[in-house]
Amino acid sequence: MSGESALPAAARAELSAPVRELWLQRIHQLLFDSYLGVPLHKLPEDLRVYEHLLWESACDTVIELGTNLGGSALWFRDRLATFAAYGRIRRPHVITIDISAERARESFDAVDPDWRDTITLVEGDVEDPALAEEVRRVVGPDARCLVSEDTAHTHESTLAALRGFSQFVPPGGFFVVEDGFVDVEEMRPAPDWPRGVQSAIREWLAGEGAGFRVRRDLALYGITCHVEGYLQRVAD
Repeated sequence: MSGESALPAAARAELSAPVRELWLQRIHQLLFDSYLGVPLHKLPEDLRVYEHLLWESACDTVIELGTNLGGSALWFRDRLATFAAYGRIRRPHVITIDISAERARESFDAVDPDWRDTITLVEGDVEDPALAEEVRRVVGPDARCLVSEDTAHTHESTLAALRGFSQFVPPGGFFVVEDGFVDVEEMRPAPDWPRGVQSAIREWLAGEGAGFRVRRDLALYGITCHVEGYLQRVAD
């Protein structure tokens, strides 16, 4: 083991500085964060909210749209495995989806040779209508799913994800659309970041997503990347 630290650089709050300054530090910091040595680009506050939602909904299956290098899939799997050890659920299962799974497969092989027992990697484009049916074939018949959407953060990709994968969320369950902060001018780190997450959510809720509602109260810790993105199914 080398002496080089794998910790991200600390974000430093100056009480006299604008909140935006701390926010930008935090966004930069998460780009260099990791879990089990695998990159994981999520705020700790949002991960803590996920932990609450997984427990409260007795979720045993996470459908993750957007695998990247696989750090969050491992994190979700380990949270579910812990809940199974406490008897909250039975078998943990993470179904994680990306256009290319090669890099994630390498990450999983490096940290857990038995990852295939609890993680299913699916290759596909969230904008492909056939992808949801492919995922349905690997979702257990009695699965209680939470869907985490972390794809391109455009209007088109977000809307496609909601249309294709909200069907897997049971009544009382959750669909989390990540990184809606890209549509808030004061929170955008750079002009070239994508846009369209919040407009897609609103369009979908006004139509076929009428059985869901936005849970703004789930930004529990005063800071979140997922602005307007915590969605709960309240009706079939």
